[in-house]
Amino acid sequence: MPRKNARNTKNRIISAAWRLFYDQGYEDTTVEDIIFESETSRGSFYHYFDGKDALLGTLANVFDEKYEELIPAMDPGLPAIDKLIFLNHELFAMIDGGISLDLLARLLSTQLLARGEKHLLDRNRTYFRLLRKIAAEGQRAGQLRTDLTANEIVKAYALWERALLYDWCLCGGEYSLVAYTDQVTPMFLRSYLPESGKTAREAPKQIPKNRPAENS
Repeated sequence: MPRKNARNTKNRIISAAWRLFYDQGYEDTTVEDIIFESETSRGSFYHYFDGKDALLGTLANVFDEKYEELIPAMDPGLPAIDKLIFLNHELFAMIDGGISLDLLARLLSTQLLARGEKHLLDRNRTYFRLLRKIAAEGQRAGQLRTDLTANEIVKAYALWERALLYDWCLCGGEYSLVAYTDQVTPMFLRSYLPESGKTAREAPKQIPKNRPAENS
């Protein structure tokens, strides 16, 4: 029971912090605001977090909560590639519409500078466990190439998603993240189809005109 209560306390702090970040911005949110909103104590806050900056890494928790919501909503009969496209679209739609560019850029920058735990790379996250399940099932069903391991496919896919997020931040959010990923992610994933299936899927539509063709 104490362990469950501790987890609930930490989750309350995380949830409260992100509500405040969304509503009033990161800079205008204080530790005291988070403590008040979460109905916890200063001691509880500093038991789990060194300060407000430490909460940036918990954006990965927010992403995983979204994946938990998407699992029952996803058609289990979809081919593996289509499951990945579905998850990618839904998460990026949430980011495009609900996560500020500033917060995402802060998360990516803290992960680049972190010397210890890198939350985005935690293989125990719901994100990685779900991707491994989809990749392994897809290979067994003959929907994904088998000259690579499921873990290799997952690693490449996760790297692809991080690259899209990084580029979006680098470009200052000047194009629609979800519209762009809907265009290019199916093209990327086609390389993981078995040879016999690569010609069966349609080529991606033209890349949106508001997305720069090249980045310098």
